[in-house]
Amino acid sequence: MARLKGFEKLTSIDKARSTFLEQLKLEKLESMYVPTGQALERVVAEDIVAENDMPRFNRSAMDGYAVRASDTFEASQFNPRTLRLTKKGELTENEAREIWTGNPLPKGADAIVMLEFTKSTLREVEMLVPVTPGENVSKMGEDVKKGDVAIGLGTRLKPHHIGLLVALGTTQVSVVRKPRVAILSTGNEIVELGRKLKPNQVVGANRLILSCLCRELGANPLDLGITKDSPDEIELKIRGGIETADMLITTGGTSVGYADIVPTTVNQMGSPGVVVHGIAMRPGMPTALAVLSSKPVVILPGNPVAAMIGFEVFVRPLILGLLGIEREPRPMLEAKLTQKVPSALGRRTFLRVHVFEKEDKFFAAPVRIKGAGILSTMTRANGYVVIPENREGLDENEVVIVHLFDRIGGSQDV
Repeated sequence: MARLKGFEKLTSIDKARSTFLEQLKLEKLESMYVPTGQALERVVAEDIVAENDMPRFNRSAMDGYAVRASDTFEASQFNPRTLRLTKKGELTENEAREIWTGNPLPKGADAIVMLEFTKSTLREVEMLVPVTPGENVSKMGEDVKKGDVAIGLGTRLKPHHIGLLVALGTTQVSVVRKPRVAILSTGNEIVELGRKLKPNQVVGANRLILSCLCRELGANPLDLGITKDSPDEIELKIRGGIETADMLITTGGTSVGYADIVPTTVNQMGSPGVVVHGIAMRPGMPTALAVLSSKPVVILPGNPVAAMIGFEVFVRPLILGLLGIEREPRPMLEAKLTQKVPSALGRRTFLRVHVFEKEDKFFAAPVRIKGAGILSTMTRANGYVVIPENREGLDENEVVIVHLFDRIGGSQDV
């Protein structure tokens, strides 16, 4: 009956995280090379140093005419300076050469006059504005100099990074290997998607949700399937997952009922086992943190929202750590709360909210503070607000920080 009494003591999120990491000693995974064209969203494993200047030569930044700037001084619409057109590789006094954006600057030239500020004939061109030395010229190395760190380690590569690498002539990139995350669902009532449901059965959505969250971060999920509430089955699956993956997540079986046997099973599998069980957070209180074979094991609740919040708080930082990313916060913004929200002292609460814009201001409408099994609270929300442990709630019209996980809505309707 002791299992049915609830958690005698809850550990704060900060204490749970620090205790967990002390036991874990998380390290970045090894690196590998991938072709530049396949490196999108991968994390750079080492500084990428430019092997060449970019641009590699002085080039025109505009369509127009390459000139010696001194030949255009005092030019105007009412007093144009007329220069001879040439196709020679080197300009001399009072000469101009037609040039297009990206073309190398001819020897002797030091500026470009834009096409729209000129009038040309077959042999001459009138300059209607003066230019200064270097005007409309992209100088060699002004974008990136040879030897500069073009992209620093720990950067998650976006399309613009790929473009820079291509411009630098980089054919392959050293990136951190994608973390392998094994995911296991437990529960006699859980069945696979597509199976005909019997009374008291539910489709196991958590594995797919957690797999998608892993992929979003650049990790490879390994599906361990579903086990019944059997210590032997659970142990067999966990051992297989720990052998092949860099970390393991379970969902379900972590509270204090008779069937909640995952923490006990993990504790019997090796040391240190479970280091924290029962965390002062809402939702996600039954979350447990363990270490097996020097690898992290995060035991998440079976309720979908609690599992997602537990992933956000504990699994997300672990995956980022394995990738060598020190910090990658979600987009955040300030918004005004549309109504008062109560909260329990002593627990950090993750309030789901729907952020919308009205008259150029952002507002956050609470979706629901309770109901860890109400999955629609996440689909109706586009962010969350953290209510600290020392607050009994938030006031109406209070300005809060919202952590966004979806686009901003245009309506208050949620």
